[in-house]
Amino acid sequence: MRIIVGISGATGGIYGIRILEELKKQGVETHLVISKWGKETILQETKYSLEQVKSLAEFTYDEDNLGAPISSGSFKNEGMIVAPCSMKTLSGIANGYTGGLLIRAADVAIKEKRRVVLLARETPLSPIHLENMLKLAQIGVTIMPPVPAFYTHPQTIDEMIAQTTGRVLDQYGLEASNLKRWS
Repeated sequence: MRIIVGISGATGGIYGIRILEELKKQGVETHLVISKWGKETILQETKYSLEQVKSLAEFTYDEDNLGAPISSGSFKNEGMIVAPCSMKTLSGIANGYTGGLLIRAADVAIKEKRRVVLLARETPLSPIHLENMLKLAQIGVTIMPPVPAFYTHPQTIDEMIAQTTGRVLDQYGLEASNLKRWS
């Protein structure tokens, strides 16, 4: 199994990092692209260096490398996760503006009818944000804001992050090791 992971510049880079960690545990081949502002957010919000994050993926690509394998429909994979997904990135995906590799990879996944999950990060949402999300949802993209589930009685931020990342992996038929299910 191969999954492309994108980390864009919205707050919440830790979601992308935890998804990479969980996919690595499960032996999933990951292909990572981090936007310029995604790199900045990781450095501002987490204890991880960029090298540590990149080491979680089997393959990493520069945002400007539009010749990377993940920019082609002939590159077989199960789809793409963008975690977090800024409104800039979401707008680029919704409107086919493929100026960088992260958006190009999502565009290719959509045209090839592969699963795309976007952890959309913004609040409050404007009508423009909502229109872009609706446009994507209508073509099969999963819009999945990282909203905490309190029925699990989380005690830490890590538990809240684990619940969200586990639900993302559900979208690909993968069972996260630390997901608490409703009972």
